[in-house]
Amino acid sequence: MDNLTGWKNKATLIRKWSLIATSKAGSGHPTSCMSAADIGAVLFDTYFMYDVKNPKNPNNDRFVLSKGHASPLLYTLFAMSGGLPMEELKTLRKFNSRLEGHPSPRFPFAEVTTGSLGQGLSIGAGIALSAKKDKRLFKTFVLLGDGEMAEGSVWEAANFAYFYKLNNLIAIADVNGLGQSQETMFQRNIEEYAKRFSAFGWEVIAIDGHDFSEIDKAFSLATKNPSDKPFVIIAKTQKGKGVSFLEGKEGWHGKALKKEELEKALLELGEVDDSLRFKLKIPSVILNEVKNLEQSETLRSTQDDIEYKKVEEIATRDVYGTILGELGNTNPLIFSLDGDVKNSTYSQDFKKTHPDRFIECFIAEQNMVGVATGLSTQGKIPFVSTFAAFLTRAFDQIRMAAVSKANVKFVGSHAGISIGEDGPSQMGLEDIAMFGALPDTVILHPSDAVSTAKLLPLMVSHVGISYLRTLRPKTPVLYDSNEEFSIGGSKILRSSKEDSVTVVAAGITVHEVLKAYEVLKNQGIMIRVVDCYSVKPIDKETLTKSLQETKKKTIITVEDHFEHGGLGDFVLSAISDASARVEKMAVTKISRSGTKDELLNDAGISANHIVEKVKNLI
Repeated sequence: MDNLTGWKNKATLIRKWSLIATSKAGSGHPTSCMSAADIGAVLFDTYFMYDVKNPKNPNNDRFVLSKGHASPLLYTLFAMSGGLPMEELKTLRKFNSRLEGHPSPRFPFAEVTTGSLGQGLSIGAGIALSAKKDKRLFKTFVLLGDGEMAEGSVWEAANFAYFYKLNNLIAIADVNGLGQSQETMFQRNIEEYAKRFSAFGWEVIAIDGHDFSEIDKAFSLATKNPSDKPFVIIAKTQKGKGVSFLEGKEGWHGKALKKEELEKALLELGEVDDSLRFKLKIPSVILNEVKNLEQSETLRSTQDDIEYKKVEEIATRDVYGTILGELGNTNPLIFSLDGDVKNSTYSQDFKKTHPDRFIECFIAEQNMVGVATGLSTQGKIPFVSTFAAFLTRAFDQIRMAAVSKANVKFVGSHAGISIGEDGPSQMGLEDIAMFGALPDTVILHPSDAVSTAKLLPLMVSHVGISYLRTLRPKTPVLYDSNEEFSIGGSKILRSSKEDSVTVVAAGITVHEVLKAYEVLKNQGIMIRVVDCYSVKPIDKETLTKSLQETKKKTIITVEDHFEHGGLGDFVLSAISDASARVEKMAVTKISRSGTKDELLNDAGISANHIVEKVKNLI
């Protein structure tokens, strides 16, 4: 059998099983699979190097299905490569199946979860960048849909890939001209997409995506790319290709065929040998030279060197940069990603000591998070830092990183109204709510230099999504250098047997509460002060104990964050079964420019307001 005949038959088999799987499931996107079946057949039959028995082989090529709704295509490609039984395709979208409606890492051959469109190219760029850094020769292929190329994040990624000379990144644009509800922006005009990628500096080839000779030529050029540019194949295709009543027809997106329709479609596809398989080229197995370090080693490297004196005032953002640089000395997996604010977040300190692992992503936060997710799939530990407010722009990418079980660390500086004169557009006041809404996330909000320095190594050791909130203003050092901290912990800073009420704070408001404590103490009123530096998970045990030991069964929470979804709500949830009250002091309005103290007072979360609140309660 010649190559052309073999590719045609294997593409027909892909179409057959995409139809069978979706019809069995009663839902799915068969026509989106069918437009890319010819491309997939040539790629996997001839160019894709992958050891299906060892998906973790660091030298495997990577395949990112950015158009995640075409998941049956992905599953069928790997089934025909021996990665799973063909019959398993009939479990598509079932509750206990690893073949979900959109791919996730439950499927061992999926790098990440895809399906929120416009994110795959950023992830692929992160993977390709990791390969460059590790001097690995594998290629990263990203299959894009033309509908998702209306997303700005795609072009952020295109810009990034050109800037970093990712000639090991190969994008395939499946231009079938039909979106979910209508024609795509440029229909099947592949010249429009070619012009755009060319303008971003990519090597571009435009082809008929159903002409096997043209597909073969395109992949041959792409995989041998001698330039230092990323490569894109713009493929003109037809949605539903291979079945006349589906081909190029609107109204079939996301629709499985009924029994009679399936029978008609399979009859039109014709007889095909169900035993046809891909024989993927297997790359050599070389263990990754960069190994994960023991947690104790990472902790010891920084904690033993911390020397902040209580007479000092230092910004927690400044400590972040210093300690991250030190952590990078002993852990080569740590990368720092910046959005052109490194001199404000102080991630520039990491750049000074580890320039090869500092990735400037410029002002493109969505792509920055996608790149970080891609890096994490390769075992890197990426720290993404920018202003807390700007992370909200990339919340969908953060959400998808969490769905992908990615190991990404986020650091949001300039949190809250305490930033002062920059004004409300720069104030991160919804960040705790944003990260807190995602399952299995960690949120840390240190109040001083020592707690920041001690919590950062814990973020490195923790696997998953974690968020550290840092401050713009300098704050006094509260803790001795030998103080221990933990994820899920807190610190009781002031307590006595005469405490009337417990006041819980984090970050800048800890210092306001301590000022209020002194005023109240001079008036004969004692309060318990808790630094709740771990917002999620929260220290329920300490909160409950404090309630039991204070006269008033009430906790006052004070936070530089909007009222809903912040520290107060986490405290409220923690003590919900304790028959107690939570009085939330938080930011309840849009702020303005001013000094830190003016703004804290205007928001009602300054020391004098805390004093007033305590007095009113008791």
